[in-house]
Amino acid sequence: MADPELYTFPSPLAGYENLPPLPTTINADGKSFYNPPAEKLSDAYEKFTAPIDNTVSPGGFDAHIYFYQNNPAQVTYATELWTRIRREFPELRIYKIWDKPIGPHTLAMFEVNIFTPAQFGAFVPWLVIHRGPLSVLLHPNTDNPLRDHTQRATWLGREVPIDTALFRRMLEAKGREYPSRE
Repeated sequence: MADPELYTFPSPLAGYENLPPLPTTINADGKSFYNPPAEKLSDAYEKFTAPIDNTVSPGGFDAHIYFYQNNPAQVTYATELWTRIRREFPELRIYKIWDKPIGPHTLAMFEVNIFTPAQFGAFVPWLVIHRGPLSVLLHPNTDNPLRDHTQRATWLGREVPIDTALFRRMLEAKGREYPSRE
């Protein structure tokens, strides 16, 4: 995973700087704080936060579901999981199963594209429960695939090495520094 210190990060409080202090009232559970209701729900319920792609190409998030191609039990499980995802989540884009490493991926895998926050909210918890022995790389799609596959990546299960050389060449071809300081 990329060192987060190589990147810049805007303040999480941007746009919330001069608001009155939040109350320090503790809820009846004795552990959590009372939060007053917001005037409106966060836009993140309806669209992904910038710079995440909100279109159908490539879509907001990818889930790469990995399996050991030489392990018959994992091949079977991956095929069954792929079939179940196709049946239960047909609105997602579900790619073919690659039976060997492809692109930056060092294990066999299949990919699922997630297009909306609602789909993300339904599919990711489902995948947490149903991924079985498989590892999953979950990453956003922005204009920086290197950062998406490293610093912005989230793993379900064990992390699998990613060959990032392809992404570095793509950035260099665009005349961007590695890592991008965005």
